[in-house]
Amino acid sequence: MATNVKFSDLPVARLRDMASAGAEIKEAFRLLDKAGANVVGQCLENQGTFYELDHYPEGDVYDDEFASQYYYHAHREDQDEHGHFHTFLRAKAMPKSVKPVPYDGDAERPLGKDALCHFVAISMDAPGQPIGLFTTNRWVTDETFYSAEDTISLLDRFKIDHTFPCLATNNLISAMLRLFRPQIETLLHERDEVIAKWVVDHPNEDVYEDRDLELTSHTAINVEKQVAAVNRTLRAVEKAA
Repeated sequence: MATNVKFSDLPVARLRDMASAGAEIKEAFRLLDKAGANVVGQCLENQGTFYELDHYPEGDVYDDEFASQYYYHAHREDQDEHGHFHTFLRAKAMPKSVKPVPYDGDAERPLGKDALCHFVAISMDAPGQPIGLFTTNRWVTDETFYSAEDTISLLDRFKIDHTFPCLATNNLISAMLRLFRPQIETLLHERDEVIAKWVVDHPNEDVYEDRDLELTSHTAINVEKQVAAVNRTLRAVEKAA
C-alpha cells in the first residue's frame, strides 16, 4: 500500500515545509544522540516495567494549546517493530465544519468536546528509528472517526510544543507528520477505500467495530531517503524557476 511519492508533482510550498520538517527531525536525532538517548527511550524513561498495550508515558502526551496528543505502545506481531506512536487531534482544535462520519451502530464513540481524530501511527524499531506508517480501524484507538478528507484538513493543526517528556522527541513526532504528509494522505484515502470495501463484503457487520479489520493501510518509510528526495527535488524546482 501507499505507492511512492512523485515529489516533483508537489507544490513548492509543500516541498519547502517538508524540507524544513526533515531538518527538524535530523536536529532532534542529533540532540538525542549527543545524550545517548532515543525517541522511544525518552517516552519510557522512569515509567517502570514496559507492558504491551499500556500507554507511554503514563497519561499520554498532550498539548492543550494545540489540542494535539500522542502515546507510545506495543501490541503488533511485526518482528521489525518495537512499538508505535499513535497521533491525534482533539475537538478543541477542530473547525465546526468538520463532522464525524455518519454512524448508526451501537458502539459509543467520543463526541462533542471529547471528539478525537486519529491521524496515523508511526512504527519504530528497537534502536528508535521510524520504519513505517499505518492507519487503523476506529475501534483500535477508540477515536471518533473522520473521513480521509476531513482528517487531512486537520493535519497542519498537529503540534506538540512543550518539554514533556522530551522536547526533541516532541519536535520529531510533530515534524514526522509534515515530512511524510504525502504518504499520510495516501494512507488515509486507502483506509477509507478498505473500509468501504469491507462494508460491501460484510454487510451484516458494524465495520467500525469489526475486530477482524484492524490495520487499514500501511507503508514502510525511511527518514534519510525521504529527506534526500525532498531536498533534491526542491533544489531542482528552485533552480528551474
